[in-house]
Amino acid sequence: MEIVQTLTVLDEAADALDRTVSELPPRRWLRPTPARGWNIANQIGHLAWSDELSLQALQRDPGFAQFVARVASSDVSGFIDRGARERATLPVPQLLREWRAGRESLRQAFAEADPSDRIAWLGSPMLPRTMADMRIVETWAHAVDVFDALGQEMPPVAGVATVVKMGIRTRESSFRVRQIEIPEAPVRVELALPDGARVDYGPADAPERILGSAWGFAAVVTQRRNVADVELEVVGGGAARWMRIAQAFGGAPTNGPSPGVRLEWHR
Repeated sequence: MEIVQTLTVLDEAADALDRTVSELPPRRWLRPTPARGWNIANQIGHLAWSDELSLQALQRDPGFAQFVARVASSDVSGFIDRGARERATLPVPQLLREWRAGRESLRQAFAEADPSDRIAWLGSPMLPRTMADMRIVETWAHAVDVFDALGQEMPPVAGVATVVKMGIRTRESSFRVRQIEIPEAPVRVELALPDGARVDYGPADAPERILGSAWGFAAVVTQRRNVADVELEVVGGGAARWMRIAQAFGGAPTNGPSPGVRLEWHR
């Protein structure tokens, strides 16, 4: 049942983006997004490419093992950019069809996967549900890029809760990937979700705290907003250091935007 609920959330995040881009004329797909060098077609191309890669991993396709071997001897960001660029060259109707077909195939594979199985990935192996959660994080984050490019607000989809969960879960890895000592003081996180529900995590009496908007927290941990530009109150040095380097995704350390940069897209 858990994977069914997770896939419903993934569908909602992808469908919100699909509805928006499918209404755009082909020329608008060339509109730049805040991700340097990527237009809207690149964003959708990347999601289609990474969905396909996830499907290969779930199905233990030999092509995935070959991809991992190539990445091990090269730069993963180069493969990511190439995958996005190659898909972005397709005619818009074809790219949309392939993205939708890939999402459906991936959904079916998740539904059929053994929930206790460990799926090989670029980092550590993960359970199917964890991989589906990561697809939600990536879909949500790239959707924010597209909505920012269009000067629109991101719809309040259920994926925010999943992004928050993964952002909290990856707190320590955000420090480790930078070889920075993890602060010892626990952090209390209290966030309000768009539907009025709450996320409360950590000791209630922790002196270090992050309070406020779940959407804002999700945008910070996916590096789509600077913490100064969202409705968050951050108390304590360790909590502040976390919010400066947070990344709810794997790979090499990357930096989020400077204050005000992403807000410029809405002016």
